[in-house]
Amino acid sequence: MTRVFSGIQPTGDIHLGNYLGALRQWIPLQQEADAFYAIVDLHALTVPKAPGEVLDATTRLAQWLFAIGLDPQACTVFAQSALSEHNELAWLLECTVSFGELRRMGQFKDKSDRAEFISGGLFTYPALQAADILLYDTDQVPVGEDQRQHLELTRTIAERFNSRHGETFVVPETVLPIAGARVMDLQHPDSKMSKSADTDAGTIMMSDQPAIIAKKFKRAVTDSENSVRFDQINKPGVSNLLGILGAVTERDPETIADDYEQYGPLKVDAADAVIAMLEPLQARYNDIAADPAECRRLLAIGAEKARTVAAVTLERARSNVGLLPR
Repeated sequence: MTRVFSGIQPTGDIHLGNYLGALRQWIPLQQEADAFYAIVDLHALTVPKAPGEVLDATTRLAQWLFAIGLDPQACTVFAQSALSEHNELAWLLECTVSFGELRRMGQFKDKSDRAEFISGGLFTYPALQAADILLYDTDQVPVGEDQRQHLELTRTIAERFNSRHGETFVVPETVLPIAGARVMDLQHPDSKMSKSADTDAGTIMMSDQPAIIAKKFKRAVTDSENSVRFDQINKPGVSNLLGILGAVTERDPETIADDYEQYGPLKVDAADAVIAMLEPLQARYNDIAADPAECRRLLAIGAEKARTVAAVTLERARSNVGLLPR
């Protein structure tokens, strides 16, 4: 089977944009490919965190991943920090990538411009990301545009390492994931839904209760026309509502628009559809969260499965570089 790798940083609860935009696509993929899904908690340390914050966020994210349908029997779900192989290979790759290549990374420029404290880990982040991918002889990495540059650098690092030290790594193919919904902020429909927004009024968290969801949709920004049509350029707010309703009900947003003449009923129906979709997921999450030990057990099983692959790849890299055998 094709080996696929995807990673997600632990930020605690996930929001509707995370789910409809990417995570929902992970569910069928676990049956179609040999899928490795990593909670990349080491990457979360590139910016200052309070003690225990990453652990709590990692636990909650894992509980949500299992709640939405990731099956430990069908795929490999694990926390990145559970495997020291990631750190060790990252050093070998830091010694392979150039300072100039790291400095040109767009995400580093963006984040460093906005941060008071810039860690060395934020700068070398792409080398650890490359290690995450290359450790698992990954064939394909589904990525959005925001990560395409990092994946191209991973390919460059793998090819350079192979050229210097002999065939070591599978050079992964960058593939566009199955198109998920592009969910925008309900208050700022020109921006993607995000936990980092100034206010959570436009963000639907997966854990939001029905009354909160209904309230957020009721207050969603539209426009002054009061005509319902799917037009992302001229009517971003209305189009966002149609897109969400379409993604949840698996209908075409343009076709849905024909069912409405006013914004109010559209907001109500979008909220009701999201609430109905989230209720069983929230119920499963609550069951899983009630037994933290079971979640840790499942992550430990995933880590052991991941290590059977990662350890072999790391030993091959060490040997080809010329380090002493263990």
